[in-house]
Amino acid sequence: LMKQKDYQFMLDNSVIAVVISMLGREGRVSSASKLFNGLQENGFSLDVYSYTSLISAFANSGRYRDAVMVFKKMEEEGCKPTLITYNVVLNVFGKMGTSWNKITSLVEKMKSDGIAPDAYTYNTLITCCKRGSLHEEAARVFEEMKIAGFSYDKVTYNALLDVYGKSHRPKEAMKVLNEMELSGFTPSIVTYNSLISAYARDGMLDEAMELKKQMTEKAMKPDVFTYTTLLSGFERAGKVESAMSVFEEMRNAGCKPNICTFNAFIKMYGNRGKFAEMMKIFDEINVCGLSPDIVTWNTLLAVFGQNGMDSEVSGVFKEMKRAGFVPERETFNTLISAYSRCGSFEQAMTVYRRMLEAGVTPDLSTYNTVLAALARGGMWEQSEKVLAEMEDGRCKPNELTYCSLLHAYANGKEIGRMHFLAEEVYSGVIEPRAVLLKTLVLVCSKCDLLPEAERAFSELKERGFSPDITTLNSMVSIYGRRQMVAKAKEVLDYMKEMGFTPSMATYNSLMYMHSRSSDFRKSEEILREIQAKGIKPDIISYNTVIYAYCRNTRMRDASRIFAEMRESGIVPDVITYNTFIGSYAADSMFEEAIGVVRYMIKNGCRPNQNTYNSIVDGYCKLNRKDEAKLFAEELRNLDPNAPKDEDRRLLERIGKKWPIR
Repeated sequence: LMKQKDYQFMLDNSVIAVVISMLGREGRVSSASKLFNGLQENGFSLDVYSYTSLISAFANSGRYRDAVMVFKKMEEEGCKPTLITYNVVLNVFGKMGTSWNKITSLVEKMKSDGIAPDAYTYNTLITCCKRGSLHEEAARVFEEMKIAGFSYDKVTYNALLDVYGKSHRPKEAMKVLNEMELSGFTPSIVTYNSLISAYARDGMLDEAMELKKQMTEKAMKPDVFTYTTLLSGFERAGKVESAMSVFEEMRNAGCKPNICTFNAFIKMYGNRGKFAEMMKIFDEINVCGLSPDIVTWNTLLAVFGQNGMDSEVSGVFKEMKRAGFVPERETFNTLISAYSRCGSFEQAMTVYRRMLEAGVTPDLSTYNTVLAALARGGMWEQSEKVLAEMEDGRCKPNELTYCSLLHAYANGKEIGRMHFLAEEVYSGVIEPRAVLLKTLVLVCSKCDLLPEAERAFSELKERGFSPDITTLNSMVSIYGRRQMVAKAKEVLDYMKEMGFTPSMATYNSLMYMHSRSSDFRKSEEILREIQAKGIKPDIISYNTVIYAYCRNTRMRDASRIFAEMRESGIVPDVITYNTFIGSYAADSMFEEAIGVVRYMIKNGCRPNQNTYNSIVDGYCKLNRKDEAKLFAEELRNLDPNAPKDEDRRLLERIGKKWPIR
C-alpha cells in the first residue's frame, strides 16, 4: 500500500491506529512498529491515536522500555497525550517498577495539561504501589479518589488489597475485604487469591488454608493461582510434604498446572539441592505445551547463584538470551544476587553498572538486591551509603532493606550497630515485621549471640508470627555449636510437630553438633540418613564428618569419607585439606601433613595461611622450633607459588606466638 503514490489519500490516522492495534493484538508488535516508522519516514503525520496504539501494543507485549521510548518521541514531536495515553503509560511505569516520585510527576504533568484523572487512573496508581510495597501511598490515592468524587469498584478494592498483600500486611488486606463486602461488592476469586497470597507471603499458612476453605463454602472453585500460591507458601516455609499435598489436591481437582506451578517446583527442588529433579521439571514444561517465562529463567539463575555454581549461572543466562528474552530489571536483579552469592562481588557490581547503562532505572527491588550483595561481603559502610542514596532518591526503604543492613553489620562484625538497629525494631521505630524478626534470629545466631538470638526468637512468636525453616535452623545451629543437645532437640521436636521438613542446613547443624561431642559417630549416621532420603550431601556435610573423624584420630575413616566425597562429584576445598593437615600436625605426623599439602597443590587447591600455620604451630607445640623455622625457610621448595612474603610471615609468627622462655 505504501508503494502506491497516492497512499496518503487512502489512509487516515484512525485507520492506522486500528491497524497498529490489530497487529499488536496478534502479537505482531515488530510489524506494527515497522509500519509506524515507515509511515513517518515517508512524511505521513501521525496523530496521538496512532502513537497511543503503538504504546499500547508495546505495553501489552511486555516491551515496556519500547513503550516509554515511543511516549518520549511523541512528546518531542509536540503531539499532546490524551487521558488514555497517560493511563497506558502510568500502567507501564507500574509494570517497570518506576519510582513513585517519577509516577507522581507524570500525574502532575497530566493535570497541568488540563487532563483530569479518571477512575481508571486512580486504580492504575493504586496498582503502581504494589511493586514497591507502597501501602501508605496506595491508601492516600484511595482517599484522593473518594475526594475526587469517584466511586470505588471491584477493581479498586482488589488493587488495594493486592498492595497490602505485597506489603506483608494481611490484616489490613482483610479490612479491605470487609469494606468491600459492606459496599455491596461480592469478592471474586481474584480477591481471595490476593488475600491467600498475602497470608502465604507472611508465613501465615493456616490462615491462607482457611481462606481457601471459605472460597469453597461460597461455591468458588480454587484455580491454578490459588493452588500455586499455597504450594509456593509451603515451599518457602520448608513444609515440602504440605506443598506436595496441595499439588495432589490440585491434580485431583482436575486443575492443570501453569508456568507458575512449574516455577514453584523448580525453586523447591533447587533450594534443596535436588538439581536432577529440578532440571526434570524444567524439561517437563515443554512436554506440557508451555514455555519457560522470565521467572523460570530468573529462578534457575537464583538457584545456581545461591549454590555458588558460577558457570551454571553464566550458562543459563546465555540460554535465556538465546531463547529470545531481553534482560529486564528482574533479570539484572537476579544476576546481581546470583554473582554475589558465588562470591563474585566485582561481577555483581559490573552487572549493576550495565543495568544503568541500559537505561534501566533502579527500583526498591534493585536497591535491596545491591544491598544484599554488599551485605554478603560485610560492606556495611557502602550499605549505609546506598541507604542514603535511596532516601535521597525518594525510594522508601522497606523491611528487606533493613534485613540487608543487619546482615552487612553482622558480616562486618559491627555488633554495636547491629544492636542499635535491633533496638529500633523492638521499640517500633522500624516496624517489627516478621521478616525483620526472623533476620534478627539469623544474624544473632551467625554472630553466636545466644541471649540475643533467643530474644529475637521469643519476640517473633510473641508477636504472633510463625517461624520458618531458616529461623528454626538458626536456633538449631547456635544450640548445636554450644553443644546444647537438649535445646536443639526441643527445636527439632517443634519442627516435627509443626510439619516442617528438615533441610540440608538442619542436618549439617546436627552433624556439626555431634562432630564436636563424644558421640562423634552420629555425624556419619546423619549423613547416611539424608542420603537414604534422596538428598545429596554438600561439601559442608562431608567436611563436617571428616572433621569428626580427624578430631578423634580416626584417619582411616576420614580418608574413606574423603574418597566418597570425590566419587560423588564434590571437589574438596581448602577446609577439607586443612582438616587433615591440622590433625596430622597435632599428632606429630608432619610427613603425612606435608604430603597432604603436596596432594592439594597437585589437585588445584591453593593452600591458605591456616594450612601452613597448622604445621609450624604443630612443630612449636612440641618445642621443635628449629624444624618449624626450617619448614618456613624452605617453603618455596614445597609451594613455589606461595605468596611472596609467606615465609617471612611464618617466621614472624614463630617468633611472636612461640617466644623463647
